[in-house]
Amino acid sequence: MVNDGNRDWSSSSNGNKNGKSENVGNKRRFGRRPFIKAAGIGAAATGLAGCLGGGGEEAAVPLADRDEIRIGVLAPHPSEDPIGGSIANGAKLAAKQINDDGGLDGTELNVMVKDTAEDPQTGRERYGEFIREEDVDLTTGVFTSEVLLAILEDIAEAQTPHMTAGAATPDASAQVNENYEQYKYHFRTGPINAHHLGVNLVDFMDAKASDLGWETVAVLVEDFTWTEPVSAVLNERLEDTGVDVVMNRRYSSGTSDFNPVYNDVEDSGADAAFVAMAHTGSAAITQWAQQQRPFEFGGIHVPMQLPAYYDLVKGASAYGVTQNSATPQSEVTTPDEVDRGDATVPFAENFMAEYDSYPVYTGYIAYDAVNQFATVVEEQGDLGADPVVTGLEESSYTGTAGTIEYYGQDSDYTHDVVYAEDKVWPVFMQWQPEDPQNPQAGGTQEVIFPDNLATADYQTPPWI
Repeated sequence: MVNDGNRDWSSSSNGNKNGKSENVGNKRRFGRRPFIKAAGIGAAATGLAGCLGGGGEEAAVPLADRDEIRIGVLAPHPSEDPIGGSIANGAKLAAKQINDDGGLDGTELNVMVKDTAEDPQTGRERYGEFIREEDVDLTTGVFTSEVLLAILEDIAEAQTPHMTAGAATPDASAQVNENYEQYKYHFRTGPINAHHLGVNLVDFMDAKASDLGWETVAVLVEDFTWTEPVSAVLNERLEDTGVDVVMNRRYSSGTSDFNPVYNDVEDSGADAAFVAMAHTGSAAITQWAQQQRPFEFGGIHVPMQLPAYYDLVKGASAYGVTQNSATPQSEVTTPDEVDRGDATVPFAENFMAEYDSYPVYTGYIAYDAVNQFATVVEEQGDLGADPVVTGLEESSYTGTAGTIEYYGQDSDYTHDVVYAEDKVWPVFMQWQPEDPQNPQAGGTQEVIFPDNLATADYQTPPWI
């Protein structure tokens, strides 16, 4: 549910029926720029803050004085990559629904999308364009931790709120904690940060290991930056669940041949491989299934989170388990719970109707980010950065992925989304074949944890 880097599943589903990856937002407006000029702000300044004037410098920007609200979305390859496409389209769908409902006090949202190409320098350039040329009121998106860390200083300088929807590194929230006044404009709407991803794995194992029959596990973690906090938590806490860790390996980020690794897992006698994988996940799951290795498979496997993944790998993901923010069938929230927009399942169905595909987890998060921002702006009646920051800090917004609140200044994870059972509490799902006799015919994402959201019982692979 994180990260980062090159993927080989991205070309077959982009979640964009209309084939439009970007909207550069040529529509002009009145309000903020004239306000900056009238106030004499920014003419002599340098850098991003000078170009923009800085959200913190214009704390009073009444909503009623604006003719549009501009939102910049940073997404990787949004016309090709389902993760980037879901970020873009989740934000667009939220804005469309708000505008169809009359906007915010009559003011419409204008969503613009730019491609980060998963490259830190490109991400900085696109972010700078949003600030200098598009005069945005909010930025959201950013999938890779490397891109987020590359633009974090620019976010601070621009003093324009940013709500992350994808990157998991806790280094960003550590910066907010250590230098609050400088970095307070950054919020992580989702996913839970990489430390909490590790905690979530431990919580899952603590609750479900006996049901799954996993008494011994081999921990396999790909060697990327995003997994370092995950490994730290697993190393410290996993055996507290009563599960015996018989093998623990951070394997090379370039691994494509899993035979040596799987031979060692077999020799260890582990009941299951307990994994954290993104970049290397497709090779890992495909070889596990094709070779029918005598151990089960689950943990965080980013590719398996894609709704179209089962068909992309021709059923190789059958019986694999992964954590996920939500699935199209999981009622993480219901319509009578949400504060604005759709609940989980209606959102997924409306997304499908609009873009001819179901969203990846980033789509749920980006949709929630725009709706939470809109709720705060409407409550504050003000688009200034400081009122928005204060509003987000005080906000408790229930959307598609749970109830979104942020850790405070006294937390190690300032402005990260709160991980808790009654806030954001990811699901664990298993790909189950529709026809066990013909697993290539099709599969579904069935939730197996938490129990109150379960749509099916766990199924042991038939060759075990």
